[in-house]
Amino acid sequence: MAGESLERRVAALEERVSRLEAEPKTERDKVFWALEGLRKRLSGPGEVLFTGALELPTGETYEWQQGASTERLLDADWSECAAPLAALGHPVRLTLLRAALRGTRSAAELQEVAGLHTTGQLYHHLKQLTATGWLQAEGRGHYQVPAGRVVPLLVVLSTVVPTAIRSTGE
Repeated sequence: MAGESLERRVAALEERVSRLEAEPKTERDKVFWALEGLRKRLSGPGEVLFTGALELPTGETYEWQQGASTERLLDADWSECAAPLAALGHPVRLTLLRAALRGTRSAAELQEVAGLHTTGQLYHHLKQLTATGWLQAEGRGHYQVPAGRVVPLLVVLSTVVPTAIRSTGE
């Protein structure tokens, strides 16, 4: 028994030493811990990576990671990005997306939250959001942000919401 206890204590100490050795050494490493991890994995001229782990007010949890090489991004046809980005460029649509993330899912509730006077106005905006993949119909008159779009949507917003920005690069 004493041997097991000693072995557990040694293992715990070794684990603690490993964690301490892995801790960031400089202020830059502390601020850019994710970036430093990415740098260690790079094999080409660069990559853009975004990731997120979150729980929405609805209790739904999401974990997401997506990356693309610099070369692939620069070679892509950016004109194909116009429609999804344009769909985000309207205050009513952003209101609808935020409401859906917070748990408002029915068309009637979304219409009320957005302050729209007709269902025609509502469905015009819902059509833009569903056509570009930011929303999906989940049943009769109910909508949700698809799981694969939750973190990307919040990443896009975090680039323009001043209070969301925590650190900047060089």
